[in-house]
This record gives sequence, C-alpha cells and structure tokens, in this order.
Amino acid sequence: MATDCNPAAEPAHATEDCDAPGGSPARPGNGRAARVRHFRSPLARHFLAEDRHKVTVLFGGFTWKHERLIAAILRRSGYRCQQLPTPDLAAFALGKEYGNNGQCNPTYFTIGNLIKFLRSLEERGLSRREIVEGYIFFTAGSCGPCRFGMYESEYRLALENAGYSGFRLVLYQAEQAIKAAAENTGLQFTVDFNLGALNMLYLGDMMNDLSYRIRPFEIVPGSTNRAVDEVVDSFASFLEHRRRFEILERLPRPAASLVARSRGLKGFLDVTGKVLNHLYSREFVEEMHRAQQRLGELEVDHTRVKPVVKIVGEFWAQLTEGDGNFNMFAFLEREGAQVHIESISGWIDYLLYQSRKGMEARKGLDYRYNDARWWELGRIAANRWGYRRKWLLLRGSERAWEYLYARTAKHLGGITPPLVRQRELARLAHPFYHSLARGGEGHLEVGKNVYYTTNKLCHMVLALKPFGCMPSSQSDGVQSAVVNRFPEMTFLPIETAGEGEINAYSRVQMALGEARARARTEFEVALGSTGHSLDAIREFAGAHRRLRSPFYPFPRRPGVAGAAANFVMHAGRLMDGRERMARLPGER
Repeated sequence: MATDCNPAAEPAHATEDCDAPGGSPARPGNGRAARVRHFRSPLARHFLAEDRHKVTVLFGGFTWKHERLIAAILRRSGYRCQQLPTPDLAAFALGKEYGNNGQCNPTYFTIGNLIKFLRSLEERGLSRREIVEGYIFFTAGSCGPCRFGMYESEYRLALENAGYSGFRLVLYQAEQAIKAAAENTGLQFTVDFNLGALNMLYLGDMMNDLSYRIRPFEIVPGSTNRAVDEVVDSFASFLEHRRRFEILERLPRPAASLVARSRGLKGFLDVTGKVLNHLYSREFVEEMHRAQQRLGELEVDHTRVKPVVKIVGEFWAQLTEGDGNFNMFAFLEREGAQVHIESISGWIDYLLYQSRKGMEARKGLDYRYNDARWWELGRIAANRWGYRRKWLLLRGSERAWEYLYARTAKHLGGITPPLVRQRELARLAHPFYHSLARGGEGHLEVGKNVYYTTNKLCHMVLALKPFGCMPSSQSDGVQSAVVNRFPEMTFLPIETAGEGEINAYSRVQMALGEARARARTEFEVALGSTGHSLDAIREFAGAHRRLRSPFYPFPRRPGVAGAAANFVMHAGRLMDGRERMARLPGER
C-alpha cells in the first residue's frame, strides 16, 4: 500500500518501512519514488497462562452436537468456556453494521453473533472493561487465497467499531498450532487435549450424520431429537470426566520407580498409553455401545419414499444449522427429503491429501537434489529420506484418519458410510477442475457432485455457499460443463445471505420436484420387482422388530439411491426366503 508521507494520512496500524531517496519526503510529481508504508497487523493481546482460570473461552460456528462436545473437552482441560448461540439474522445485521462491506456471509454471522452475545453480557450488568478482560473468542483461522484469510482483521475491526477494543481473539490454525501456543501461553495443546479433540470430531460427526439418517423415517415424531440429545450429553459427560492415563499410576510401584528415573522412557510410555487409552479403552468402546443401544430403541419405517439430497458446498454454509444457510436442512426435511450432510472429518481428510499431493508436486524444489554432486551419495540419500519421511507421515495420517472414522462408525451402528477416498474425488474432478487448485473446498464440490451422481447415491446434489464466495463461484462456473457431461445429474447451487430465503426455497422446491419424481419411479420399480404389495411388506416389517431398527443393515443395490427402494427389495426377498434376515449390531 503506497501513500504519501503525511502523518495525518497514515492508515491505522501502518508502519513506515522505507524512505524516499535522499531522505526527504517524496511528493507526487517531484521525480522521486513515493514513500512506501506497509500494512502491519496490530499487536494483539495474548491469552496468558495466568489468565486461564479467570477468563471464559467463547466459541461457536459448528453444529450443536460438536459444540457440546467441544465444551466438554475444554472443561476437561481446565478452561472456563461457554458456547455461543446459533447465529441468527439479528447477528447478521450486527455484523454488517460494524464490519466492512463486501465480506463473506460467515464473517457477518460469526462476528455479529459474538457482538450480540457481548451486548447481552452488558445487559446483565457487566462493564465493557470486565467483558474485554474476562472473555476471549476461540475460532478457526486461515491463510487461504480467499477472504477467509482476512477474517481475523475483520473480526478485530468490527469489535473495535462496536466498542470492544482490545477484546482478545485466539485463532487456531493447524499448521500454526505450536506458534499459537507459544504466543498464547494460556493455550495448552497437550496430548490429552488433542486426543480429546480427535474423539470430539468423530463423535460429533457421527451424531450429526445419524440424526439426519434416522429422523426422516422415525415412527414417533421427535423421538430422534430426544435420543440424540441424551446421547450427546452422555458423550460430553464421558469426555469431561474420563480418567486420565498416567503411566506411573498404572504400573506397580517397583516398575513405576524404575520408569520415573528415565524422563525419555516415561514420556514415550505416557504418550503411547494416552493414545491407546483415548482410542481403544474399554470404557470408550462401552460408551459408544451404550449410545448405539439408546438410538437402537427408536423405531423407523423405511418404506417411506424420500428423495436423497446430498449437501456439498463451502465448509461453513454446508455445516451450520441456522439462518446462515436459510435453515436449509430443516426445510428439506419438511419437504419430505432425506438429507445427507458433510462431515468435518471429510474436510480434514481433504487437507491431509492436499498437503501430500502439493508436496509431491514440489518435489525437487523443497528438497534440492541438484545442490548435491553425483558422488555425494550421503547427501543425496539424506535429501531423499527427508522427502520420503514427510510423505510417509502424511500418507499414514490419511490412512489412520480414515480408519478411525470407520471404526467409530462401526461402534455406533455401522450405518454411517466411510469417508470417500480423496484420490477418487480428485480423479473425478480433475478433468473439470484442477485438483491442486487451492481456495475454499477446491475441487471437492465438483468431485462430490460427480461421485454421488454417477454412483447413484443421491437423487439431487445441493451446493450451499455464501453470497459472493470466490472459490465456490469458480466451482459453479465449472459445474455447467459437469452437468452437460452427465445429463442425469440434478444439481442446484444456492448462495446464502441474510436475505433471499423465499427465493432460495422456491428454487430448491423446483429441483426437489424432479428429485422426488426420480425417487418415486425408483421405488415403484423396486416394489414391482418383489411381487408383493406395499401393505404386505409393511405388515411383514411390523411383525419383525429388527426391520424397524434404524441400524438394520439392509443391503444397498447398485444404482438404487433411496432407502425405501432398497428396503422393499430386501424385505421382498426375505418374504420369499431368498435372503436371510441380518443381525443387528451387537447381536449374537
């Protein structure tokens, strides 16, 4: 940013980096180079260790299932915390009032929601000084090539404009976690905290997915929401109060005294034990089985014909469950659809894959093989091992992440499908959208659209993204070519904002009409192939409790997307004796 040297014209938080030649201020038209002033982020107050027990950590922006588990992890680690309410239109209006023009939808909703909450604290009698000193906001950060990279600056500006100057923001970025912890000593990214967060992500994703897979077919209205609420509370209590693993407490006294003498051995055994305890302990597995049993008490009717709508799009818009995406999931369910949502775990799997593929593309640049002479075999080997070691770490992380997700799904009923392989999504998207292009969800929107359509896993793909989201706008431009290549595709992009809800609903209803017709035709063909009437199949299911369980594993036929169509084909085969009734999870 170049300006003249008039101090009065100096922008906030700018510093003088270099002078004009000759040491005198440069003026336009005097033949000298203009003086350059570069933007510098303001010095932020950090979250220090001594603040930890007197400061409340505010957080939000996920689903309520994730947030309730996040609160448990934070309390477990000794933090005072409070989750913010789901952002609404009033929060959006506050965000627009105090923030810059032209920001992304998530910015306005997120910072407006924070300001709205801080104002509610004032209404309860707290002064602004007490609020600034007693609360911090913990949220995600990014350096991506879109406006998400400017969120921190926009948050700080809006808070300052609203009168909360100096309010602390703590941004977590996966690649900067160590740096963030060093600057904010109140943060402690311990092994227990990180492993607890890992379990929180998996469990939150599972409960979110199960609620949308069970609720459309529930026989007793509201029973799914009540059961999920109970299970999430039970998981939160478990994560908060589970016993910590400490190797010296688990060993006999003579062995403990020997281990205590070696700091390195103690550290290794402690970390190994914590990993195994968090992921594989009997208590954790039993807790998941209790959750599965509670949800298994629900009764469902899988003969209801529901068009399957797959949600893709920008990360925040496809995850939030409020005004930020027009309450779209609830609307779709009211319209008779079954919603297949995305998971946070899938996004993390994408980040791991992109990191590895980007490293492969830079091979020979990061590790400078050309610097070594041909006879310097040791240096060549060291360079190649440095690359291979990092590659193996990322590849192993991908596999471990996918395995742990599938394992959690298995212990919670087994109806949540495994994560789609990122390699397959990249392969499908690459002819239309370069798989190394960064920004937003990159090639994922295109890859998922093709994957779920060509594999007949849905009747319609709905892409949700904030108004003016640059990466998603690029993706939407590509989708026209994708739809021309796959004429059987029903794809609809919807831009979300603080207004335009009725128009969005109208567009969705039009596309949903086509998806509903496909689902009905699919069901009628499936029912006709059984040779039984729908009433006979429903009577048969009513006589067998297993078939009314949300976890009954009826097979999915290739090319058949709807649950009802797959279920009646299986039930018809059971009635004819051509298939055996499957066991429920946990049955012997």
